[in-house]
Amino acid sequence: MAVTTTSDPLLSELLALALEAADRAGRLLRDGRPDDLGVAATKSSPIDVVTEMDIAAEKLITGFLAERRPDDGLLGEEGASSTGTSGIRWVVDPLDGTVNYLYGLPTWAVSIAAERDGETVVGVVTAPMRGETSRAVLGGGAFLNDRPVRCRPAPPLDQALVATGFNYVEEVRTHQAAVAGRLVPLLRDIRRSGSAAVDLCDVAAGRLDGYYERGLNPWDLAAGDLIAREAGARTGGRPGAAPSYELAVAAVTGVFGPLQGLLEEFGAWHD
Repeated sequence: MAVTTTSDPLLSELLALALEAADRAGRLLRDGRPDDLGVAATKSSPIDVVTEMDIAAEKLITGFLAERRPDDGLLGEEGASSTGTSGIRWVVDPLDGTVNYLYGLPTWAVSIAAERDGETVVGVVTAPMRGETSRAVLGGGAFLNDRPVRCRPAPPLDQALVATGFNYVEEVRTHQAAVAGRLVPLLRDIRRSGSAAVDLCDVAAGRLDGYYERGLNPWDLAAGDLIAREAGARTGGRPGAAPSYELAVAAVTGVFGPLQGLLEEFGAWHD
Protein backbone atom coordinates (compact mmCIF):
# COMPACT_ATOMS: atom_id res chain seq x y z
CA MET A 1 0.00 0.00 0.00
CA ALA A 2 1.32 3.42 -0.94
CA VAL A 3 1.96 5.81 1.93
CA THR A 4 0.50 9.32 1.90
CA THR A 5 3.09 11.83 0.73
CA THR A 6 4.14 14.44 3.28
CA SER A 7 7.05 16.85 3.40
CA ASP A 8 7.56 16.15 7.11
CA PRO A 9 9.80 13.09 7.52
CA LEU A 10 8.58 12.50 11.07
CA LEU A 11 4.96 12.29 9.93
CA SER A 12 5.98 9.96 7.10
CA GLU A 13 7.68 7.72 9.65
CA LEU A 14 4.70 7.78 12.02
CA LEU A 15 2.28 6.99 9.21
CA ALA A 16 4.35 4.08 7.96
CA LEU A 17 4.57 2.65 11.48
CA ALA A 18 0.83 3.07 12.08
CA LEU A 19 0.01 1.36 8.79
CA GLU A 20 2.33 -1.55 9.54
CA ALA A 21 1.12 -1.97 13.11
CA ALA A 22 -2.55 -1.83 12.07
CA ASP A 23 -1.97 -4.33 9.27
CA ARG A 24 -0.22 -6.78 11.59
CA ALA A 25 -2.93 -6.49 14.24
CA GLY A 26 -5.68 -6.77 11.64
CA ARG A 27 -4.21 -9.97 10.24
CA LEU A 28 -3.83 -11.39 13.75
CA LEU A 29 -7.48 -10.64 14.53
CA ARG A 30 -8.79 -11.90 11.19
CA ASP A 31 -6.70 -15.04 10.88
CA GLY A 32 -6.16 -15.91 14.55
CA ARG A 33 -9.74 -15.72 15.81
CA PRO A 34 -10.43 -18.98 17.69
CA ASP A 35 -13.67 -20.83 17.00
CA ASP A 36 -14.41 -20.89 20.72
CA LEU A 37 -13.68 -17.19 21.31
CA GLY A 38 -15.12 -16.08 24.64
CA VAL A 39 -15.17 -13.08 26.95
CA ALA A 40 -11.97 -12.50 28.89
CA ALA A 41 -13.25 -9.62 31.02
CA THR A 42 -15.94 -6.94 31.25
CA LYS A 43 -15.63 -3.19 31.82
CA SER A 44 -18.48 -0.73 32.35
CA SER A 45 -21.22 -3.39 32.35
CA PRO A 46 -21.64 -7.15 31.78
CA ILE A 47 -22.13 -6.52 28.03
CA ASP A 48 -19.07 -4.23 27.68
CA VAL A 49 -16.68 -7.06 26.90
CA VAL A 50 -12.98 -7.67 26.29
CA THR A 51 -11.79 -10.80 24.49
CA GLU A 52 -8.40 -12.46 24.56
CA MET A 53 -7.92 -11.14 21.02
CA ASP A 54 -8.36 -7.49 22.12
CA ILE A 55 -5.55 -8.03 24.57
CA ALA A 56 -3.32 -9.89 22.09
CA ALA A 57 -3.79 -7.22 19.41
CA GLU A 58 -2.94 -4.38 21.80
CA LYS A 59 0.16 -6.24 22.97
CA LEU A 60 1.26 -6.71 19.35
CA ILE A 61 0.73 -3.03 18.47
CA THR A 62 2.31 -1.53 21.57
CA GLY A 63 5.26 -3.91 21.40
CA PHE A 64 5.85 -3.06 17.73
CA LEU A 65 5.69 0.69 18.38
CA ALA A 66 7.76 0.60 21.56
CA GLU A 67 10.52 -1.34 19.82
CA ARG A 68 10.79 1.20 17.02
CA ARG A 69 10.12 4.39 18.99
CA PRO A 70 10.88 3.67 22.65
CA ASP A 71 10.64 7.31 23.75
CA ASP A 72 7.04 7.80 22.59
CA GLY A 73 4.02 7.75 24.89
CA LEU A 74 1.20 5.24 24.58
CA LEU A 75 -2.50 5.18 25.43
CA GLY A 76 -4.36 1.96 24.71
CA GLU A 77 -7.92 0.85 25.38
CA GLU A 78 -6.83 -2.32 27.14
CA GLY A 79 -4.52 -0.59 29.61
CA ALA A 80 -1.32 0.41 27.83
CA SER A 81 -0.23 3.77 29.22
CA SER A 82 3.08 5.63 29.27
CA THR A 83 3.92 9.31 29.04
CA GLY A 84 7.06 9.19 26.91
CA THR A 85 9.60 11.97 26.39
CA SER A 86 9.51 12.59 22.62
CA GLY A 87 6.33 14.67 22.38
CA ILE A 88 4.68 11.86 20.39
CA ARG A 89 1.88 9.76 21.86
CA TRP A 90 0.21 6.78 20.20
CA VAL A 91 -3.52 6.34 20.86
CA VAL A 92 -4.56 2.75 20.15
CA ASP A 93 -7.85 0.90 19.93
CA PRO A 94 -6.73 -2.63 19.06
CA LEU A 95 -10.27 -3.83 18.30
CA ASP A 96 -13.05 -1.29 17.83
CA GLY A 97 -16.29 -3.24 17.55
CA THR A 98 -15.51 -6.04 19.98
CA VAL A 99 -19.10 -7.26 20.27
CA ASN A 100 -19.32 -7.50 16.47
CA TYR A 101 -16.07 -9.46 16.49
CA LEU A 102 -17.30 -11.74 19.26
CA TYR A 103 -20.44 -12.58 17.25
CA GLY A 104 -18.60 -13.00 13.95
CA LEU A 105 -20.00 -9.82 12.41
CA PRO A 106 -17.64 -8.11 9.94
CA THR A 107 -17.78 -4.49 11.13
CA TRP A 108 -14.76 -4.09 13.38
CA ALA A 109 -11.47 -2.27 13.01
CA VAL A 110 -8.02 -1.52 14.36
CA SER A 111 -7.56 2.20 15.08
CA ILE A 112 -4.15 3.84 15.60
CA ALA A 113 -3.45 7.57 15.90
CA ALA A 114 -0.28 9.52 16.59
CA GLU A 115 -0.38 12.82 18.47
CA ARG A 116 2.40 15.40 18.40
CA ASP A 117 2.35 17.74 21.40
CA GLY A 118 -1.30 16.86 21.99
CA GLU A 119 -2.52 17.32 18.40
CA THR A 120 -3.50 14.31 16.28
CA VAL A 121 -1.26 14.28 13.22
CA VAL A 122 -1.66 10.73 11.87
CA GLY A 123 -4.68 8.43 11.82
CA VAL A 124 -5.05 4.89 10.49
CA VAL A 125 -8.16 2.68 10.67
CA THR A 126 -7.95 -0.83 9.23
CA ALA A 127 -11.16 -2.84 8.71
CA PRO A 128 -9.85 -6.28 7.69
CA MET A 129 -13.18 -7.90 6.81
CA ARG A 130 -13.85 -5.03 4.39
CA GLY A 131 -10.34 -5.15 2.96
CA GLU A 132 -10.08 -1.44 3.71
CA THR A 133 -7.57 0.87 5.35
CA SER A 134 -8.43 4.53 5.84
CA ARG A 135 -5.64 6.94 6.67
CA ALA A 136 -4.80 10.61 6.98
CA VAL A 137 -1.94 12.91 7.84
CA LEU A 138 -2.78 16.37 9.18
CA GLY A 139 -3.05 18.70 6.19
CA GLY A 140 -2.57 15.89 3.68
CA GLY A 141 -6.11 14.75 2.90
CA ALA A 142 -7.79 11.42 3.58
CA PHE A 143 -7.31 8.14 1.74
CA LEU A 144 -9.19 4.85 1.51
CA ASN A 145 -6.59 2.26 0.50
CA ASP A 146 -4.78 4.18 -2.26
CA ARG A 147 -7.70 6.41 -3.28
CA PRO A 148 -8.25 9.98 -2.03
CA VAL A 149 -11.70 10.38 -0.48
CA ARG A 150 -14.01 13.30 0.21
CA CYS A 151 -17.30 13.65 2.04
CA ARG A 152 -20.59 13.70 0.16
CA PRO A 153 -22.13 17.01 -0.88
CA ALA A 154 -24.39 18.22 1.92
CA PRO A 155 -28.04 17.18 1.58
CA PRO A 156 -30.98 18.82 3.36
CA LEU A 157 -31.19 17.49 6.90
CA ASP A 158 -34.31 15.47 6.14
CA GLN A 159 -32.33 13.59 3.47
CA ALA A 160 -29.28 12.96 5.63
CA LEU A 161 -28.20 9.41 6.52
CA VAL A 162 -26.70 9.54 10.01
CA ALA A 163 -25.05 6.85 12.13
CA THR A 164 -24.84 6.55 15.89
CA GLY A 165 -23.84 4.13 18.61
CA PHE A 166 -25.14 3.12 22.02
CA ASN A 167 -23.47 2.90 25.41
CA TYR A 168 -23.17 -0.37 27.32
CA VAL A 169 -24.69 1.08 30.50
CA GLU A 170 -28.44 0.41 30.48
CA GLU A 171 -29.72 3.82 31.61
CA VAL A 172 -27.41 5.67 29.21
CA ARG A 173 -28.41 3.42 26.33
CA THR A 174 -32.09 3.95 27.10
CA HIS A 175 -31.65 7.73 26.95
CA GLN A 176 -29.69 7.42 23.70
CA ALA A 177 -32.53 5.37 22.18
CA ALA A 178 -34.99 8.12 23.13
CA VAL A 179 -32.82 10.76 21.44
CA ALA A 180 -32.54 8.60 18.31
CA GLY A 181 -36.31 8.19 18.31
CA ARG A 182 -36.74 11.97 18.23
CA LEU A 183 -34.19 12.30 15.42
CA VAL A 184 -35.55 9.59 13.12
CA PRO A 185 -38.52 11.63 11.78
CA LEU A 186 -36.15 14.51 10.96
CA LEU A 187 -33.58 12.51 8.96
CA ARG A 188 -33.49 10.12 6.02
CA ASP A 189 -32.63 7.35 8.50
CA ILE A 190 -30.24 6.27 11.23
CA ARG A 191 -27.65 3.48 11.04
CA ARG A 192 -25.81 1.71 13.87
CA SER A 193 -22.71 -0.28 12.86
CA GLY A 194 -21.16 -1.00 16.24
CA SER A 195 -17.78 0.62 15.48
CA ALA A 196 -17.14 4.33 15.97
CA ALA A 197 -13.91 4.17 13.96
CA VAL A 198 -15.69 2.61 10.98
CA ASP A 199 -18.54 5.15 11.17
CA LEU A 200 -16.13 8.09 11.13
CA CYS A 201 -14.32 6.62 8.13
CA ASP A 202 -17.65 6.08 6.38
CA VAL A 203 -18.40 9.79 6.81
CA ALA A 204 -15.02 10.47 5.20
CA ALA A 205 -15.71 8.08 2.32
CA GLY A 206 -19.13 9.57 1.52
CA ARG A 207 -21.11 6.59 2.79
CA LEU A 208 -22.75 8.59 5.58
CA ASP A 209 -23.76 12.23 5.89
CA GLY A 210 -23.12 12.34 9.62
CA TYR A 211 -22.38 10.47 12.83
CA TYR A 212 -22.79 11.20 16.52
CA GLU A 213 -22.27 9.35 19.78
CA ARG A 214 -21.97 9.91 23.50
CA GLY A 215 -19.47 8.02 25.64
CA LEU A 216 -16.49 7.74 23.31
CA ASN A 217 -12.94 7.63 24.64
CA PRO A 218 -9.81 9.07 22.99
CA TRP A 219 -8.90 5.72 21.43
CA ASP A 220 -12.35 5.47 19.83
CA LEU A 221 -12.08 8.92 18.28
CA ALA A 222 -8.52 9.97 17.55
CA ALA A 223 -7.78 8.32 14.20
CA GLY A 224 -11.28 8.46 12.73
CA ASP A 225 -11.82 12.09 13.70
CA LEU A 226 -8.68 13.14 11.82
CA ILE A 227 -9.65 11.05 8.77
CA ALA A 228 -13.12 12.59 8.69
CA ARG A 229 -11.77 16.14 9.00
CA GLU A 230 -9.17 15.59 6.29
CA ALA A 231 -11.97 14.37 4.00
CA GLY A 232 -13.84 17.64 4.53
CA ALA A 233 -16.14 16.83 7.44
CA ARG A 234 -16.70 19.09 10.39
CA THR A 235 -16.22 17.51 13.79
CA GLY A 236 -16.94 18.68 17.32
CA GLY A 237 -18.79 17.97 20.51
CA ARG A 238 -21.36 20.18 22.17
CA PRO A 239 -21.57 23.65 20.57
CA GLY A 240 -18.17 25.34 20.76
CA ALA A 241 -16.43 22.24 22.15
CA ALA A 242 -14.14 19.59 20.72
CA PRO A 243 -15.28 15.97 20.43
CA SER A 244 -15.23 14.33 23.86
CA TYR A 245 -16.76 11.64 26.04
CA GLU A 246 -19.73 13.96 26.51
CA LEU A 247 -20.53 14.09 22.79
CA ALA A 248 -18.81 13.54 19.44
CA VAL A 249 -20.31 14.71 16.14
CA ALA A 250 -18.91 14.40 12.61
CA ALA A 251 -20.84 15.44 9.52
CA VAL A 252 -20.65 17.10 6.15
CA THR A 253 -20.65 20.87 6.44
CA GLY A 254 -24.33 21.54 5.74
CA VAL A 255 -25.50 18.81 8.13
CA PHE A 256 -23.12 19.41 11.03
CA GLY A 257 -24.70 22.58 12.45
CA PRO A 258 -28.34 21.47 12.29
CA LEU A 259 -27.50 18.00 13.65
CA GLN A 260 -25.41 19.42 16.49
CA GLY A 261 -28.21 21.83 17.33
CA LEU A 262 -30.80 19.05 17.52
CA LEU A 263 -28.50 16.93 19.67
CA GLU A 264 -28.09 19.84 22.06
CA GLU A 265 -31.84 20.46 22.11
CA PHE A 266 -32.58 16.79 22.76
CA GLY A 267 -29.90 16.48 25.47
CA ALA A 268 -27.87 13.83 23.66
CA TRP A 269 -24.89 14.64 25.89
CA HIS A 270 -26.86 13.83 29.05
CA ASP A 271 -27.34 10.42 30.68
